[in-house]
Amino acid sequence: GSSDGGAVLLKAAERRYGLISSMADCLFDRRQAGKVDHSLNDLIAQRVFSIGCGYADANDSARLAADPMHKMLLDRDPVTGLDMASQPTLSRFENAVGPRQLYHMGAALAESVIARHAKRLHHRARLVTIDLDPTDDPTHGAQQLSFFNSHYDNACYLPMMGFVTFNDEAEQYLCAAVLRPGNVTAAAGAVGMLRRLMALVRNSFPKVRIRVRLDGGFANPELLAFLDSEPGVEYVVAMASNAVLNRKAEEDMEVARLLAGLTDQTEHVYGETHYAAGSWKRERRVIIKAEVVRAEDKAPKENPRFVITNMKQTPQWLYEEVYCQRGEIENRIKELHAMEIDRTSCSRFWANQFRVLLTAAAYVLMQELRLSAAGTNCARAQVWTLRERFLKLGARVMISVRRMVVHLPQSFPFLATFRHMALELGTSPG
Repeated sequence: GSSDGGAVLLKAAERRYGLISSMADCLFDRRQAGKVDHSLNDLIAQRVFSIGCGYADANDSARLAADPMHKMLLDRDPVTGLDMASQPTLSRFENAVGPRQLYHMGAALAESVIARHAKRLHHRARLVTIDLDPTDDPTHGAQQLSFFNSHYDNACYLPMMGFVTFNDEAEQYLCAAVLRPGNVTAAAGAVGMLRRLMALVRNSFPKVRIRVRLDGGFANPELLAFLDSEPGVEYVVAMASNAVLNRKAEEDMEVARLLAGLTDQTEHVYGETHYAAGSWKRERRVIIKAEVVRAEDKAPKENPRFVITNMKQTPQWLYEEVYCQRGEIENRIKELHAMEIDRTSCSRFWANQFRVLLTAAAYVLMQELRLSAAGTNCARAQVWTLRERFLKLGARVMISVRRMVVHLPQSFPFLATFRHMALELGTSPG
């Protein structure tokens, strides 16, 4: 028996992508062929499916080695088939991968995600939005390239995640995950990532409009110049306040102060200006949100915000309907942390990047499960809820001469939704 009976859904989701085989194709196996029990494809599959089921640490392999469901996920006989790889084997595997292979694996992740949704949307989309966001990954040992970051006030890595959104859909799909040293700026590597993602999007959606949303850490001259040079690309990029911008926003702030004083509530006023920092070659349009925050028993607090854009719509619409929507990215990053994408405890930096990519692949499959739940009350469920409701099912595996049968519970609270998801993922009714 197994407590991960619903993991068959992960296997069905992976078949939609072919993600595991694409990543395995990026690796070169230097082991002696006659001594190999576990192929590279099987090692990646074992880690990805285990992470998806909540076993983020390679040490968990000791408890899962003979689990019949996990063996079935690797296309092995659940009873008599070879046990899965041990923790030492997985650790050697993680530490054997180099930077060039990891680069190609990251490219395979992005290509698989965008190709999957291009097929789903029949290569027709009017708008694709790209969001990049850094997050801190605290470190507690002597990991390579772990540095103190004054913004987060701890020693950490600073991975950057890339997401794509199609049209007006609610989901932001993870398509890139790059581990970076803890002392880099938020925008380090952003131009290269955007260039590659834009090329993939244009190749899959030839007539699409691309929109880029970034927070204040990305507002540097190199990145803004790149965005301006790309034809047909819209962008909204937050920018930190400074003395010049505050001076330009003073008129709007005065109106916000007056309104807040009259209503005794938080008020905000939108405006715009044109601004060029000393390192910029030209002026750009800047949206102003002049806000005065009122809270009970507290003095009014002024909170001016600024967003650089090349779009033409009204300041209020751009701020509220375009820029503020990137707040959903924080929920995706919380889910990634819940899947322990910050389990980067290897000494080698590249081994930790490999772990980040394996977790990203598992998260992509979990997002596919959420997509298959569209139209149900679990359509926006968080990944840990999907795992608890649909993967953590008791199962009994029976073997006969002609077939293998997985017996799942005949009744549980989310059976109807489980059936819906299974059918959406290609299960034949019967």
